[in-house]
Amino acid sequence: MIRVLVAEDVRVVRDTLVALLGLEADIEVPVAVASGDQIVPAALEHRPDVALLDIGLPGTDGLTAAAELGVRLPGCRVLILTGLEASGNLSAAMRAGACGFLLKDKPAEELIGAVRAVARGERVVDSRLAGPACQPEGNLGQAR
Repeated sequence: MIRVLVAEDVRVVRDTLVALLGLEADIEVPVAVASGDQIVPAALEHRPDVALLDIGLPGTDGLTAAAELGVRLPGCRVLILTGLEASGNLSAAMRAGACGFLLKDKPAEELIGAVRAVARGERVVDSRLAGPACQPEGNLGQAR
């Protein structure tokens, strides 16, 4: 069973994520929080395998909480789920110790797959953000 902590400040989004993940036979959400200040205490209490974190949270932001989780609960892997496609967020998330980074416009199946992959220790990066970096130098923008 994959135990997931959800941190999302928008209640309808948080409730939807909890409901969606709870439909999966191998995933449970023992705790969901609305602010970044609640992430580490909730994680220490509930010991999730994966922390699904938004970046823009009240109090402590998701990236700062991710870095603190890496120190305080290294067995918990972080998957960032954000609507903030701003330049630098992906690299900041990776520096903070996140194993995954997805934008919120992904289909539910992709999010569920990402949670499972991150729980297995795999790195997951949104294809829109990773795509250009994966092309050989000199071939940027060329069709294959």
